[in-house]
Amino acid sequence: MRVVLLGPPGVGKGTQGRRLATDMKLALISTGEMLRDAISRNTPLGLEARGLIDSGLLVSDDVMIGLVQGRTLEQDAQAGFVLDGFPRTVPQATALDRLLAAQSRPLNAVVLLDAPTTELVTRVSARRECPVCKRAYNMVSAPPRDGKHCDDHPTVALIQRADDAEGTVRKRLDIYQAQTAPLVGHYREQGRLIEVSGLGDMNDVYAALKLALEEPGVAR
Repeated sequence: MRVVLLGPPGVGKGTQGRRLATDMKLALISTGEMLRDAISRNTPLGLEARGLIDSGLLVSDDVMIGLVQGRTLEQDAQAGFVLDGFPRTVPQATALDRLLAAQSRPLNAVVLLDAPTTELVTRVSARRECPVCKRAYNMVSAPPRDGKHCDDHPTVALIQRADDAEGTVRKRLDIYQAQTAPLVGHYREQGRLIEVSGLGDMNDVYAALKLALEEPGVAR
């Protein structure tokens, strides 16, 4: 199965996508993780992307398409994959259809996770990260044991990534509405969109996601 997860920052695409990929034995293709890896290694792509991401902007279509194309050809993606973070624009969606058609492996489902803006800002601005092991926390829903330091590195204070600051989060949501939200209409017009609420307990959201993918109309 080949699935795209759509939705605004903070809606839970990463959490649900990882769980779905593990459960269904699919490759998880997270463009956010791919970009963060490039940034941490100071590759040319990473250096280019750092300034854009820290400002809440999107990386160019050409760069993202190239990343995804290469990743879909890797061995672990041959049985299927979950795409988190791509496509983000209609041109990217068109490019994705082309590259998958060339591989004779079209998408099976496009799932939209959504939640109100106020909830998203609260979720994302509460995120923290260990600078040593990169373990993620949420000061509201999943805080560290002492409220300040990494559970695995008790002397290391957690940090907030620049792209998780409230002002940047609101800017990212504005960009999502302007550039990424039109994808919803694009896929809905094609009859390929499945909508799942991102509100509530993460287990309930996952159960709704799995149920939606098991509907008779979803291609296999």
